[in-house]
Amino acid sequence: MKAISYSRYGSPGVLKPVTLPKPAPKPDEVLVRIHATSVTSGDYRARSLDMPAGFGLIGRLVFGLFRPRHKILGTEFAGVVEAVGNKVTRFRPGDRVFAYPGATFGGYAEYAAISQQAAIAHVPDNLRLDVAVALSFGGATALDFLRTKGSIKPGDRVLVIGASGNVGSAAVQLAKTFGAHVTGTASTGKRNMVAALGADAVLDYTASDPSGAKDAYDIILDTSGAATYAEYGAALKPGGRLLLASSSLWQMLAALTARKTGGRKAIPGYAPERTGDLRFLAGLARRGQFTPFIDRRFPLDQAAEAHAWLENPARKGNVVITLDTD
Repeated sequence: MKAISYSRYGSPGVLKPVTLPKPAPKPDEVLVRIHATSVTSGDYRARSLDMPAGFGLIGRLVFGLFRPRHKILGTEFAGVVEAVGNKVTRFRPGDRVFAYPGATFGGYAEYAAISQQAAIAHVPDNLRLDVAVALSFGGATALDFLRTKGSIKPGDRVLVIGASGNVGSAAVQLAKTFGAHVTGTASTGKRNMVAALGADAVLDYTASDPSGAKDAYDIILDTSGAATYAEYGAALKPGGRLLLASSSLWQMLAALTARKTGGRKAIPGYAPERTGDLRFLAGLARRGQFTPFIDRRFPLDQAAEAHAWLENPARKGNVVITLDTD
């Protein structure tokens, strides 16, 4: 099978086409013929080893101390089930599925085998595979921070910092489905995109500073890695939550140790891969309440170009990689 592999950390140019044996599913595994994968920040960090400050050693322990542990990237993929192991009961050949293997990767290939117990779910009938692929990373991250960590509820006023990225664009849509009033920050050229996602207000961060607000938000979700509690704490209402979806080790420690008043909180962390979350997101997509924003699509043999585009400041939403399934 065709795949894109890398054997050392570095620029997008380390990604090279290879030919590998087609995997065979184990008894509890599903073999998926992949139609689409993507480039997420997880793929970027695993390829470049460019980690937030303080996480360099942790990154090497996770991804491989001296060279990549998993040579086929792809934190999420979508496709059609081709075969199943003899203990699989949740899926059958012909099912359209999307999967979120996360740090075990595997999406940059024509086929992948994944356990039926992993984060994998059926694709809604109204969604194309090259759109459904982007439900997982951005959607699951936004969902975990807003619902699980942030306890979002109807009527909450939510600020999404970095609303034009893959996590931010998902967060705007999800917060609206929970009944929140949503303000998103974006650069001048991306304001219309964020407004089209359903944001009630869009702030141009090049012209205004949302941290200057006073007791304005119940939830502030930072996807940019730039926010600190010292800077944004005053913008939270009493009982408000600053959710740090991306942060350096020093930002996390500062947020956890900062003096807080009025029940305000700062919550860093990461979002795990959960099947239940994928099913929830699929349900929203089926009802037209969440559609991943796709910026550009690249064929598999242009995976390096897709990675380069992810790093481009002009990029919006999700970058998808498609496979020739003829």
